[in-house]
Amino acid sequence: MRTSARHLLTTAETQLDQIPAASVQQRWTYQLRVLREALDRLDALHEQWLSTRDSLPAGAGPGTHAYDEALAEHHAESWSYLRDWADQGQILIEIHRAARHTPPLAPAPTATAAPAATPAPKARR
Repeated sequence: MRTSARHLLTTAETQLDQIPAASVQQRWTYQLRVLREALDRLDALHEQWLSTRDSLPAGAGPGTHAYDEALAEHHAESWSYLRDWADQGQILIEIHRAARHTPPLAPAPTATAAPAATPAPKARR
């Protein structure tokens, strides 16, 4: 999920750069930052969970007090960052919708070749 979330954030940030300023909601930049920070924190908490899980006593697996207690603590620490995604995640759709309704940028001007010079008519004698 976190890999897909990073892809969605990157896509939204790219789309945001292509939307005319008059169509951009000021809150979008803030909300994208909240989502990115929450995702970064979830990544850190996941790494912390893996370390905690690996340090549990042998035989401490799902269903044991030590494992379940550590997992519950991990979930409790993660909850507020997941809530940020639940609260702010709809902006990814809003930005996508705005980007789809933005006319494409005009193509870059191309150089046109100057008309070839016609040879001067030969003088009559």
